[in-house]
Amino acid sequence: MSPRHAEAGPVREADASMTLLTEVDRRPLDPGYQEAADRRAAGTAPRRTVLSAIALLVLAVALGMFATTSATALRRPAPAALEARALLEAEIRERTAQADELRLINADLSAQIAQLQGRAAATDDPELFAQLQHDAVPAGVVPVSGPGLRVVVTDGDEETVADDIGALVLDVDLQILVNGLWAAGAEAVALNGERVISTTAIRSAGDAVLIDSTPLSSPYTVEAIGDAATMQTRMARQYTGQHLASLAGYGIDVRVSAQRLLELPGRGQLTLRSARVLESGDPDAGGATSTASQGPGPTPSDVAGSGGPDGEEAP
Repeated sequence: MSPRHAEAGPVREADASMTLLTEVDRRPLDPGYQEAADRRAAGTAPRRTVLSAIALLVLAVALGMFATTSATALRRPAPAALEARALLEAEIRERTAQADELRLINADLSAQIAQLQGRAAATDDPELFAQLQHDAVPAGVVPVSGPGLRVVVTDGDEETVADDIGALVLDVDLQILVNGLWAAGAEAVALNGERVISTTAIRSAGDAVLIDSTPLSSPYTVEAIGDAATMQTRMARQYTGQHLASLAGYGIDVRVSAQRLLELPGRGQLTLRSARVLESGDPDAGGATSTASQGPGPTPSDVAGSGGPDGEEAP
């Protein structure tokens, strides 16, 4: 034997570098799994009894019922809150009924006052009476009827509103629409049955839209007496038409239709107040006071300061 072979170490097996793979091939199962398999093969593996399965099912149902009851109890308002809400709803209904009754009484008294004033003016000053009759329509004092245009604007559906708050009709949308109708030649305008005049304010309070102090809800119906074809054509050429078309992109439905007969209510007698500067010789000088003047008022021009019938409205 040569010195080279004599100095060589112990001989390694051919698959010594593949010990891990060899072990996996020889013992493919983990010892724990192998033991369980051996017991199962010998017939000594533990088996789940029917009783244990039923107990597990009952436990799962009990846990589910407990979780549901807990969630319902957490979401249910307290009894005191429910009682307070019921009391508030009852008070709202009562006050709403009272307001409706007072509104009818006020309308009846206003009609009686207008009738008495008309008789007095017709007897004492026919020219003044004729002027009052002429100004009564644009001032919104008396009800009017005639052909015109109806525009119905509706909020988007609940899913659209939940995804985008822009799907709600805003006060500015109604302002632009009403002013656009004035600019298109409307003779009288009403919003959800409320007559719109020069002193009317369309504004918002949170998510609610108000006309003066009356809350409105969707759908919003705007009716305008006048030549329907002319108003529709003029509105399409104005910014109003572009704005109404853009609302469709937010899921808001806008429907325009010509009507043969519209009946718009009146607002009753108006009391306008104006300030005057006191002269130096006036005993109350040093400040301003207000004097009440009763009359038909100016022709409709502005709704919440956003435009008028004689010019293009502001966006």
